[in-house]
Amino acid sequence: MKRVLPGFNITLGFTLIYLSLIVLIPLSALVLKTFTLTWDQFVLATTSPRVLASYRLTFGASLLAATVNVVFGLLVAWVLVRYDFFGKKFIDALVDLPFALPTAVAGISLTALLANNGWIGKLFEPFGIQLAFNPTGVVIALIFIGLPFVVRTVQPVLEDTEKELEEAAACLGATRWQTFTKVIFPAIAPALLTGFAMAFARAIGEYGSVIFIAGNMPMVSEITPLLIISKLEQYDYAGATAIALVMLVISFVLLLVINALQAWQRKRSGAPV
Repeated sequence: MKRVLPGFNITLGFTLIYLSLIVLIPLSALVLKTFTLTWDQFVLATTSPRVLASYRLTFGASLLAATVNVVFGLLVAWVLVRYDFFGKKFIDALVDLPFALPTAVAGISLTALLANNGWIGKLFEPFGIQLAFNPTGVVIALIFIGLPFVVRTVQPVLEDTEKELEEAAACLGATRWQTFTKVIFPAIAPALLTGFAMAFARAIGEYGSVIFIAGNMPMVSEITPLLIISKLEQYDYAGATAIALVMLVISFVLLLVINALQAWQRKRSGAPV
């Protein structure tokens, strides 16, 4: 059979060279720079109180934002798939806005809306609720940039769900809630988990949309990517790479989880793994 691409050896060699130039060499430089620290220095750089506080905010806010996106991302995907209404295509395109919008622009826009003198923030200010320049603002920004991952992961699975199964469940006397929990939810659960993991992974590394709305107060609203930038500006390259290495390891583990979830989803759908 005539193959579209060249032989295995050529394509494998090109793949390895490309990955080495784009991915492996920069990551290797990160690891090698970290090795200039002793073990005690590495532990001190990655577990100081300020760094631990940034970990708690980064991972805690990312987890909360991804959880919120699972709920509302499912609702948005459900409406887009199951209902026809005026402006549907506009809303469907609007879901992808966080993908196309520069993160700095998103951060500035959210800050302008949620600050105490903003359109939305001034509505909450009389009640003593501050939406910007604190961890709440971080969570809101991460929800904004993570929602499309859940919607776009769940949406095609909902479209492929066989409605005949729902009709059969209804004919057997199942309620709408029973139909959702027993028929629909098991089919979309792998996609939901994948969307959650992707939104969580995306939120961990977010920088541009967060720094404008977070307030960036050490021990309070300082995220880990910002702390890395701060150390680079102070010429503490070894300390910055040490923290970056911790984030790299965690991100790599998340990628493995995402790949495992996607393989599980394909296996459940009967597609080749």
